[in-house]
Amino acid sequence: MDTVKVGKFISELRREKHLTQEQLGEKIGVTNKTISRWENGNYLPSIEMLEMLSKEFSVSINEILCGERIDESEYRKKADEIITDIAKSDVFSLEEKYKYWKKKWLKEHIFLIVMSVVLMLILIFLCVYMRWYIFVGFVPIVTYCFLNNRMMSYVEQNVYDIKQEE
Repeated sequence: MDTVKVGKFISELRREKHLTQEQLGEKIGVTNKTISRWENGNYLPSIEMLEMLSKEFSVSINEILCGERIDESEYRKKADEIITDIAKSDVFSLEEKYKYWKKKWLKEHIFLIVMSVVLMLILIFLCVYMRWYIFVGFVPIVTYCFLNNRMMSYVEQNVYDIKQEE
């Protein structure tokens, strides 16, 4: 995605409406400096701002991101190109997000992990002491499953941005 082209297009749309950067900024709730940064191609507007610009200028978000008006026949092709560009420019891959959130969960839940291991050792000792040898193997498996399930729920919730219902 060409941020300079997007910026020039925003500037062109603003001038068509006979608006200054300050006037446009007031309408959508940002400073004229922010508008200037967009128009210079230094930054891209957030999705919320793209929606507001789209409504203000009566163009689609796709057209803003392409930096040009799009003919109906090319609309789908351009939309696919934009989606591909955005996906390629994502900072983290799915695998990197997965590793990050897994590591974060482990750091945040170190106390739970330590307490689970201590409890597991106590249960193993009790099973051996009471001569319930058959249960000795189940204790670490159950502990591992419990911790892994909690971790994976947390990781998936954050990797896929799933909102928890309260």
